[in-house]
Amino acid sequence: MSGSVKGLPGAVVVASNRAAAGVYTDETGPLIVAALREWGFEVGEAAVVPDGDPVGAAIRAAIDDGARVVLTTGGTGLTPTDRTPEQTRPLLDREIPGIAEALRSGGYDLGVPTALLSRGLAGMAGDCLVVNLPGSRGGVRDGLELLAPIVVHAVEQIAGSDH
Repeated sequence: MSGSVKGLPGAVVVASNRAAAGVYTDETGPLIVAALREWGFEVGEAAVVPDGDPVGAAIRAAIDDGARVVLTTGGTGLTPTDRTPEQTRPLLDREIPGIAEALRSGGYDLGVPTALLSRGLAGMAGDCLVVNLPGSRGGVRDGLELLAPIVVHAVEQIAGSDH
């Protein structure tokens, strides 16, 4: 699966007030880091930040550092502190609604009706693919399974590769 993305930089941003404060150890970021590495990307440890503005700053920093893919987890729900989509949208040049729709409907099809409540986005920020995943371990696992066959192709397409 690593094709022409082998060694390209990627990044993971975890939006969690409690994990950022050290209340508990995040378990979703490492799942995403492992998947990106398996797909051929060069990825460091996940950035664990509080909800809100720090999420946007972490995504922007990853893009500015040359990431070709940034996957986020958390902050996509309905609580007042869930602000990841609001932090992501201004960074995107073009949205890719099919990815976000598939993440929601895929979770629903797996018997998780609350997947439809996710407000996550997907899109392009320059030559970087950005995708918001939900914050639960199950949602991340399901999302990664859905993304596995398309992320490399999407990153190649954003760079201008032929179909």
